[in-house]
Amino acid sequence: MLARLPLYFVNKAPVFASVACKRIPQPGIRYSSTARLTMSLNLRPHAFSGNPLRSKTLRLDSSSNSPFVTLKTLMLDNTHEQLSSNFKVLPFRKGRPLAFSSLSTTDSTPVWHLGWLSFYEFKNFLSKSEIPLAEETLVYLGSEAMSMSYWAVDITAVSSSGTPEVNGGERSSFVELRTLMVATDWANESAMGELAIAGHARALLEWHGTSRFCGHCGKATVPIDAGRRKQCTNEACKKRFYPRVDPVVIMLVIDKENDRVLLSRQSRYVPRMWSCLAGFIEPGESLEEAVRRETCEETGIEVGEVVYHSSQPWPVGPSNMPSQLMVGFFAYAKSLEIHVDKEELEDAQWHSREDVKKALTFAEYEKAQRTAAVKVDQMCKGVEKSQNFSSDFNVESGELAPMFIPGPFAIAHHLISSWVNESAEGCKSPPQTTATSNL
Repeated sequence: MLARLPLYFVNKAPVFASVACKRIPQPGIRYSSTARLTMSLNLRPHAFSGNPLRSKTLRLDSSSNSPFVTLKTLMLDNTHEQLSSNFKVLPFRKGRPLAFSSLSTTDSTPVWHLGWLSFYEFKNFLSKSEIPLAEETLVYLGSEAMSMSYWAVDITAVSSSGTPEVNGGERSSFVELRTLMVATDWANESAMGELAIAGHARALLEWHGTSRFCGHCGKATVPIDAGRRKQCTNEACKKRFYPRVDPVVIMLVIDKENDRVLLSRQSRYVPRMWSCLAGFIEPGESLEEAVRRETCEETGIEVGEVVYHSSQPWPVGPSNMPSQLMVGFFAYAKSLEIHVDKEELEDAQWHSREDVKKALTFAEYEKAQRTAAVKVDQMCKGVEKSQNFSSDFNVESGELAPMFIPGPFAIAHHLISSWVNESAEGCKSPPQTTATSNL
């Protein structure tokens, strides 16, 4: 039996990879056939995962090729040009990474890139302001090799120095991470890698901004281990703090008997967009319990079997939640009557497989990606143009599609499209069975 998992879109049509529905047996656990189906291997990581930099905890050792030692050397000495070229800095302003745009080698759609600066390029840019350069302001991201290290820095306080030139004089701009997310060609492995790096960097920098004081004694904290940890400055306390992760369950609720799924709308959504239910995990509850609680609280639907699908880092939430981790599930309904919590949702409805399939067909995700890529290019050239991305989701006739779902950059898309296409290879969901590990 094969499951077809959506990887990316080309020419408005989804491209899938067939992988075997295979499981690794665990002692004492009985798996349902549905669990065996959905515990398939994802061949391509979600947006913001698959970071190509080898990230590791830095040790304050004396090795000459240690990134931390290189940083201290560059801070103290202006003569190490070779070291500078192997030291890359990615500036952020108000949570936006520096980016530049160039023309694609295959078509006319611009391609964005992260605006890495060498150490001395960054130092010269900073010299135009009154902000001192200090090693504790830089956050280590990882290394491609022992000789090349990558760092991020928040320069929000440097508001009067303009925008640095990158890549030999290319114009650049500080661009919202969500805009870069939509503008990324999800079939381009290199572009997806850059997006993952930017997401990781933003999450770390936002955490630094929200953890300036010790939660135990209230004293100031300082970065240690090249920004990967923080420590209280109170000698009587000296508690250490680690980057924050906010786990969120996101679930596609399925009515097996009637072959339909439960989709919801929030007031902040663009018009006609429907998506999966989601909610934060509370202390003392399992992932499966969170799925059942959130579904019941928001829609009144009782859920039985809960099956894991995949997970996705999500660093584009509000700054007080700097690094969400979306944990995706299929959840099988035991009741069908909907009672919407209007404080949480605008609406929730059951949608047939055929209707959801049409939504996937009508939504021109590739067009939205091109539009966002052009917007980034305009911003880098100094011409920012407002654009409502929802207007790009049209049917072939030019009429508005009755509904659409989030694009391939969101785990919700993959949950929904996996369900829509699960019967394409004879993998239609079986009758309700019990997964004793979940109940």
